[in-house]
This record gives sequence, C-alpha cells and structure tokens, in this order.
Amino acid sequence: MKKYLFVLRKPAHSGAHVQEMLDIILITAAFDQSVSILLLDDAVFQLKNGQQPGQSRNKDTAAIYKALALYDINNIYTETESLEQRGLVPGDLFLPVQVLSRNNITGLMKQFDVVFAG
Repeated sequence: MKKYLFVLRKPAHSGAHVQEMLDIILITAAFDQSVSILLLDDAVFQLKNGQQPGQSRNKDTAAIYKALALYDINNIYTETESLEQRGLVPGDLFLPVQVLSRNNITGLMKQFDVVFAG
C-alpha cells in the first residue's frame, strides 16, 4: 500500500476544482490506499465552521469532509502560519487537524510515497 498526501491550497466553494480534488481523494482511498490531506493557504477555509455554499452550484464540501472517516482518511494536516494569517485557530474548524509549523511541512511530505498537489 502506498501512502498518498494530497496538498490543497484553494478555498472552499471556489469552483469545481475543490470538488474534483475531493473526488480524487475519495477514489484513491476507495482502492485501499493510505490517504492524508494537507491544507495550506486558503484551503484552511475548507474546514471552517459554518460554511454555506449558498446559491452556488457547488457541492457542500463540508459534507464531503465529514465523510472522510468512512474512507479511513483520518490524517488531516494544516500549517500554523496558514491558520494565523487568516485569523483562524484549530477550534474554528469542524474537523480535528494536526497543526504543523511551516518548517515541518517538508519533513511531513518526505513521509509519503506520492505527494499530489492540487
């Protein structure tokens, strides 16, 4: 089994890209691969409490994230600096995350067989 890390950078409800990435993540996990997610930059907003897709035609990404555990996706990482720069703390997120400093991100990535930036 290979270990996959998906690195996301775009905010929630920013178009089909986020939905497509989540679909790829779920498909990869469905094939019994080890999958983890790293949220950087504006992607931290994908887990912000109180999201509402509103009138957009986008899927409710919060609902997709809440289903990750069903696919054994339990390791979600984010960067301290990404949260701080956006005025967020881990308590503002609806799923538990492992928070790492920017200096530790490269070390995290080296633990995976495949790093998929999206």
